[in-house]
Amino acid sequence: MPSFQKTLFVNPPSWQGFDGGAGSRYQAKREIRSFWYPTWLAQPAALVPGSRLVDAPPHDQTKDDILKIARDYEAVVIHTSAPTLRGDAALAESLKSQQPGLSIGLVGAHAAVLPEDTLRASEAIDWVGRKEFDFTCRDVAEGLPLEKIAGLSFRRDGKIIHNPERELITAMDELPSVMDVYKRDLDIERYDIGYLKHPYVSHYTGRGCPAQCTFCLWPQTVGGHKYRARSPEAVAREMAHAKELFPQVREFFFDDDTFTAYQPRAREIAQHLGKLGITWSCNARANVNYETLKTMRDNGLRLLLVGYESGDQRILDNIKKGIRLEEAREFTRNCRKLGITIHGTFILGLPGETPETIRRTVEYAKQLDVFSIQVSLAAPYPGTELYRQAIENGWFGRDATLVSESGTQTAALEYDGLKREEIFAWVEKFYRSYYFRARPIARIVKTMLTDWQVMKRRLREGVEFMRFLRLRSAG
Repeated sequence: MPSFQKTLFVNPPSWQGFDGGAGSRYQAKREIRSFWYPTWLAQPAALVPGSRLVDAPPHDQTKDDILKIARDYEAVVIHTSAPTLRGDAALAESLKSQQPGLSIGLVGAHAAVLPEDTLRASEAIDWVGRKEFDFTCRDVAEGLPLEKIAGLSFRRDGKIIHNPERELITAMDELPSVMDVYKRDLDIERYDIGYLKHPYVSHYTGRGCPAQCTFCLWPQTVGGHKYRARSPEAVAREMAHAKELFPQVREFFFDDDTFTAYQPRAREIAQHLGKLGITWSCNARANVNYETLKTMRDNGLRLLLVGYESGDQRILDNIKKGIRLEEAREFTRNCRKLGITIHGTFILGLPGETPETIRRTVEYAKQLDVFSIQVSLAAPYPGTELYRQAIENGWFGRDATLVSESGTQTAALEYDGLKREEIFAWVEKFYRSYYFRARPIARIVKTMLTDWQVMKRRLREGVEFMRFLRLRSAG
């Protein structure tokens, strides 16, 4: 049995309510306080004996809290992102000042595509894990020489060295479950997503996405476009284990970029989940056929998180969405017929956007009339095709940033005839136009009247949402 450095995995504090590991589209503070599970850190933590995972944002842990915890560790792995790199580098400096011999590494989408930029953020950063960093972190914790670890960039004698790439993981069944790390290190009551039942648990059953969407962060930076997944049997075993660990959980969410990428597998997993008697939800593209939808619904599926993005076909083609508007409409009709709830996501400011295409998207969303929506701004993160296009075409506005000083999204891109201030303003107009209608209000009130806990939650979310809109308007 090899010996391992005592390793601390940290999702660091930043802006209050900021979720650095959120989804494929962006890392930002959302309209209501919401947090996804730190699965990307939990997986390497599960590979390193004696490790600990600290997810600071949902647990309201401060920089001082992290410094205190880190005193008992020999190595720290920090999950970073484009908006938080400066603050994460400052945390690394404080950690190194406290313990000069501490080994500090950074991982995440930004580190994966800009390892040199990440290392140069501070001399306190010893190494960076590129692409899929699970076994890279394990190798570092095991004490292997840095120059022999694939997928690693590191600093030595003032020089930055980039080791060869590491192969993507294909034997997904061999990865240990993250559920034991969740149980050991996280307070699951702290995690809340408005459209999911509370408490919930989310994790991945596979990585990568075969779709080619130009804006999507994780497939272009860490996970790749080949969908590599656990077998249905392995998923069933893990979910049976999770059900035992977390009897209070009301819903499990599969956060794979596209859980339904291979529909026969989705149907087989659903049949296993049906036997377990759990309620579950997942990400899906708007092209899942009726048979698969029905099989999933019959076996405990409650909700689908669907990226519609735009109501303009030309924009969908520009971003390589691979979905036709009518196809998405039929999918939505099928879900409604089967009683499957949809949380739909839309993005404003994608290439080809005009005031008319935005109005078309708002009307399209109202026609789809799904249970709830999220409206985001196009986020050109480094490593994405959208970022490359923005640089080449001069779409970045002057002094453009990805998030504001409070951690909320900003409009970074603008086009001829459409300034970023206009795109930013349309988010609030979109929300108001969608939700301030009789049917959405009636749906929300109905859920409140059937469950007192839901009523309290919805009232809190309503206050947070209106506060979010006021803060956006105030700049």
